[in-house]
Amino acid sequence: MDIYTVVQQLVEKAVAVHLIEDADKIYARNQVLSLLHLEEYKEVIHEESDQDIPTLLEEIVHFAVQKGLIENFFDDREIFASKVMNVFIARPSTVNEQFYQKYYESPVKATQYFYELSKNSNYIQMKQIRKNIEYKVATQYGDLDITINLSKPEKDPKSIAKAKAVKKGNYPSCLLCVENEGYAGRIGHPARSNHRMIRVPLLGEVWYLQYSPYVYYNEHCIVLAEEHRDMKINRDTFERLLLFVEKFPHYFLGSNADLPIVGGSILSHDHYQGGEYEFAMAKAEIDWTFKMDAFPEVESFVLKWPMSVIRLRSKAINQLVSASSRILEVWRTYCDKTVEIVAETNGIPHNTITPIARKRGEYFEIDLVLRNNRTNEQHPLGIFHPHAEVHHIKKENIGLIEVMGLAVLPARLKNELVEVEKFLLNKPNQIESYHLPWANQLKKKYDHFTNENVSDIVRKEVGKVFLQVLEHAGVFKRNEQGMTAFKKFLQKVSLMKD
Repeated sequence: MDIYTVVQQLVEKAVAVHLIEDADKIYARNQVLSLLHLEEYKEVIHEESDQDIPTLLEEIVHFAVQKGLIENFFDDREIFASKVMNVFIARPSTVNEQFYQKYYESPVKATQYFYELSKNSNYIQMKQIRKNIEYKVATQYGDLDITINLSKPEKDPKSIAKAKAVKKGNYPSCLLCVENEGYAGRIGHPARSNHRMIRVPLLGEVWYLQYSPYVYYNEHCIVLAEEHRDMKINRDTFERLLLFVEKFPHYFLGSNADLPIVGGSILSHDHYQGGEYEFAMAKAEIDWTFKMDAFPEVESFVLKWPMSVIRLRSKAINQLVSASSRILEVWRTYCDKTVEIVAETNGIPHNTITPIARKRGEYFEIDLVLRNNRTNEQHPLGIFHPHAEVHHIKKENIGLIEVMGLAVLPARLKNELVEVEKFLLNKPNQIESYHLPWANQLKKKYDHFTNENVSDIVRKEVGKVFLQVLEHAGVFKRNEQGMTAFKKFLQKVSLMKD
């Protein structure tokens, strides 16, 4: 297909998905031609294309490489693709205006509009995301979501070498800063020409709603502070989360913890994650109830979940905020050496909370997941972190998404698990040594493996390893000693008066 046909089909697709109107077609075409250094346009026979926007975009980027307009490495291709798609997106003020026009009809229509815009503009890279391996594994706590993350393209050696040679810039300050909106990108910093954000007032500040470029679940959004400041869990956090779900009751919103090891990957910018998805933890059974004497309007529960989760429920946001703040206040300084919980070491804090808010009917809920980031000789990466015996599957931090029951597993597992399957079938294999103890356990556990059942077995057992990961991250273990210690902590919370 010649380049003029590709450009024409991209323009037609942009009209079809409502990125632009019919009246914008010539303008958009000319803008793309300009990026391609084409000074004229050859009329093409109009024909329906079954190629999607990402595929057409790849062809345009390939043409730019062939013509020598850009170099053939990852960052240059991404920057150019983002500039092309920016042609088809309205300015931030217009996007925000359209969002709030739809919001007045319903919050659902508003987020659907913005989500579709983010996908159709290739900001959310659905073609890459579809490469992920996703499935569910049944456990005593519900169905856990397992994802082997293949969506983020690996940079080629040329890109890596070029990034090392380039002087590091400090604008934008981080990947989440508001200054990323419309930023062209550079070596080592992602292209964001086609990036848009929705302004959302929260607690006297403007916060910004966007979607993750590599969504892990439906409408996986990020809500970030305008100011570049460190993550912090405090009373304001709880109030913002609840105010957001009041505005968007079909979404949940949660925050990573604010300490290393138990926090997320970006602790340098205050932000939350949410979306329209019900995780296993949201559906978890109630294990037992307790009362907080100072907050009679708040129902209090402990969830049946591998991590230590308190759920608070009330119709009154202010009561939930105060009750959550009380629990955080007690937990920050709480120690129980019988279960390895120490609040601080030489002035360095260890206790914090991962909070998640949602709305169910007239009631607001907030889940408070107790976290501790202490390390010791036996567990140098964290006592309440995946232990060494599960590192062959998951070694990284357990953040908000995993806490709720969705495993984000490394891309290496795609090929490594195939070798595990060959090992189980007694076929020639190149199994990694760190998988061998686990693979040998599986051989003892199952009577026989066949070509038909081996993949299902391995997938199920990966899910069980992820369950172990969550159990390792739980501060009060689900055994007699752990549950006794949990109740002792809750008794201290319950009896405190205002």
